Amino acid sequence: MAQTPAADSSRPARRGNNLDDVRRNNLAVVLGISHARGRVSRAELTRATGLNRSTIGALVAELVELGLVDEAEPSATKLAGRPSPVIVPREDVVAIAVNPEIDAVTIALVGLGGRVLSRIRHDTATAPSPDEVVAIVAAAVAGMRGELGASARFVGVGVAVPGLVRASDGVVILAPHLGWRDVPIAEMLAAELQLPVTAANDASAGVVAESQYGAGRGARGLVYLNGGASGIGGGIALDGQLFEGAAGYAGEFGHTFVNSAGSPCHCGASGCLETEVRRAPLLALLGLDNTRSEELEEALLAHLARPEGPDAAVAALLERQGGFLAIALRNIVNALNPELVLLGGFLGTLYAVAPERLSGAVSRSALPGAGDGVRFGRAELGNELLAVGAALLAFKPVLEDPAGVAAPAG
Repeated sequence: MAQTPAADSSRPARRGNNLDDVRRNNLAVVLGISHARGRVSRAELTRATGLNRSTIGALVAELVELGLVDEAEPSATKLAGRPSPVIVPREDVVAIAVNPEIDAVTIALVGLGGRVLSRIRHDTATAPSPDEVVAIVAAAVAGMRGELGASARFVGVGVAVPGLVRASDGVVILAPHLGWRDVPIAEMLAAELQLPVTAANDASAGVVAESQYGAGRGARGLVYLNGGASGIGGGIALDGQLFEGAAGYAGEFGHTFVNSAGSPCHCGASGCLETEVRRAPLLALLGLDNTRSEELEEALLAHLARPEGPDAAVAALLERQGGFLAIALRNIVNALNPELVLLGGFLGTLYAVAPERLSGAVSRSALPGAGDGVRFGRAELGNELLAVGAALLAFKPVLEDPAGVAAPAG
């Protein structure tokens, strides 16, 4: 992940291990728990943090003053004693999420706490250029701002890009399906929107979202693979934290070698996973175009449920793509020994068609030990996954240092 200089310069410098640092760190812990859970009582915060009640009360009061959370009356309970007030993250603290793809640019507004407030998809006839993305986002944000009211505070922008994004500055080193190379997309959007911008690979953003809000909650070692119009990407989360690699490029599972007689890939190799397992042939066989890609799973399951059975071409394509996906998953299991592997996008659809067959093929071929106990599943956040993941990029500075956020006027 990467931030523009504007994002970093707004954050206060840490000054060593003093009482102010302790307060700031405790504020971050309390806000982080509230952000992840959505609603949490003071009593639950006390148990989760090990801090005493008076300290929790002071921290919550400061977060309320900063305009980051509200306190609400608890729901009725039959338990004895006075019920504990509930802390709720404020949804008028908003991040802008952006996801450029080869056929569309999706923009979403996400409130603190992770709920998607609004989301629009702007279809494009061809892969959008960086300048087109900036123009589309600027126009969309101008129209969406009015939906939230005057109290809304925009803390930043998160961009989930289908390509290699340099962690230090948000430059897209290569997004081959978009035709981008060495594009300073974070800097460009920051100049247009006058907000801090953070950019990262789309699947890396997705794995963090799933680890916090989706099927990956609680998993110590999580691998996520996403299949979309721009190919296949992936991400790795360890104890809920993104593993980026030395320069931010970890998780390029789309270029796992799966077929010795495979098609040439734009990366220069042949037989990569994303050249052998693609969404476009599935859409074509089912009579769908890219603008109807969100209908793929429903259409495919309906086709497979026909009394006469699936068309031979559809069955053959599913068998072929499922086989190559199983090879890639075996390689991942052998190399990383994850606790959980989640599949999103059209890869989630391939899994839904035959979950036992896919997981069984991996288990049978993985090394003993590495494959023992590994679980497979689908990403839960669906079409909102990249919006939530991109928003988490924008919220990160706020979550790491709530005390650095200016309190709302008045």
